[in-house]
Amino acid sequence: MPTLHLLIKGKVQGVFYRATAKEIANELGITGWIKNTNEGDVEAVVTGSQDQLQAFATWCRTGPERANVSEVISEEVKEEKFKDFSVIRQRV
Repeated sequence: MPTLHLLIKGKVQGVFYRATAKEIANELGITGWIKNTNEGDVEAVVTGSQDQLQAFATWCRTGPERANVSEVISEEVKEEKFKDFSVIRQRV
């Protein structure tokens, strides 16, 4: 299955981006992880079918209601297998 690395830029921290992304990922049936970066962006690695990944990437361009996404950088990377979709919490 294809795996995507996504870097989401804009006002994406403090707006429930990661929590909402987890809900969307679970609805779509994709696996992977999402986390905040020290630079104020959100980073994700997701695995699923092309259609699932396209739907997730499309959602990422808008995000939750309070987000203001300015850019989504997406690249296909080597396939990774994940048990589920998780939010990685770390100090920023």
